Amino acid sequence: MSGAPGDVRPARRGALAQSWQRLVAMFVKEFIQLRRDRPTFAMIVGIPLIQLLLFGYAINTDPKHLPTAILTSDDSPIPRAIVGALRATDYFDIKYVAKGEADADALILSNKALFVIQMPPDFSRRLVRGERPTLLIVADATDPTASSGAIAAALGAANQALDRELTGPLAALAQGPPPFELQVQRRYNPAGETRRNIVPGLIGTILTMTMLIYTALSVTREIERGTMEALLAMPVKPVEIMLGKITPYVVVGGVQMATILIVASFLFHVPIVGSLLVLVPLTLLFIIANLSLGYTLSTVAVNQLQAIQMTFFFFLPSMLLSGFLFPFYGMPVWAQYIGEALPLTHYLRIVRSVMLKGSGFVDLAADAGALALFTLVAMSIAVMRFRQTLD
Repeated sequence: MSGAPGDVRPARRGALAQSWQRLVAMFVKEFIQLRRDRPTFAMIVGIPLIQLLLFGYAINTDPKHLPTAILTSDDSPIPRAIVGALRATDYFDIKYVAKGEADADALILSNKALFVIQMPPDFSRRLVRGERPTLLIVADATDPTASSGAIAAALGAANQALDRELTGPLAALAQGPPPFELQVQRRYNPAGETRRNIVPGLIGTILTMTMLIYTALSVTREIERGTMEALLAMPVKPVEIMLGKITPYVVVGGVQMATILIVASFLFHVPIVGSLLVLVPLTLLFIIANLSLGYTLSTVAVNQLQAIQMTFFFFLPSMLLSGFLFPFYGMPVWAQYIGEALPLTHYLRIVRSVMLKGSGFVDLAADAGALALFTLVAMSIAVMRFRQTLD
């Protein structure tokens, strides 16, 4: 009996060693499995890398080189000096010359220009006479983060714009206050309320996330449950299967859109200036675009876990590069090119323009066309990749 404790300790050490061996074996087994699961391994490496690159290079809360239009028929040195001073701030990129106020309004409604610099045709003559003519800067304030820095820079630059021009007989005009009156008209969101920009964007982000996940799991769920064989045995074409799986979620997306609009209007007091007859069809087009992409992902993934991983791999860049969280024009050019390929980018412009500006189909034709093209490409790829057999 006296030797019993000594006999137990070696047994315990042996059991502990065997436990560690089993743990190491499971550890190695999981790494081997992870190496074979290439999509999961790509997510582990790719998602942190994408976050690092996007947050390090593409995210900028003080955007510059914003598209700007100019509206004036006075081509004298004084207006040119003012425009040059505004351009020198690096916030204003003069891309358009508006032919009239209607043309300037159309540029803003279609999201081609974020600012319009407007001067009356007799600006120089009235300035020389000491009448203090008005220099009007019309700003698209739907995104207050994008416009606030440019407006602040314009106020400082305009006051110093004529230092070189007001010499000689005009030197007396430079002694007092600025010889012109600068007015800034913040359209669509004069109070700079962030919720007017964020809440409409939530429609796009919520629809993107839910529609992608729903359809990304559609084919892989059929395979894992073993019901794909029965489905393939039926006299149904691939495009019919795809449309049959997508159509129910179009209705689900419509319900989600209606719910968000009701909450946005009654709880957050976000106005709906435009027509629902414009917003609803374009939203349905956006829903179909995401469903088509989700179905494409489901034809690539071999199981539901991979489908969800692919969904988030696409959703993360969409959130960061679409202009939802950060100003679109604050990103470098290469990031803007990537953003233009994302359906969420175009839909955010659509939903914000319709709800806050009252834009119509004509104003949003370019973004609607981009969504339609994306949908066509995604549907074509999905049909071509659809498995006719369970190879």
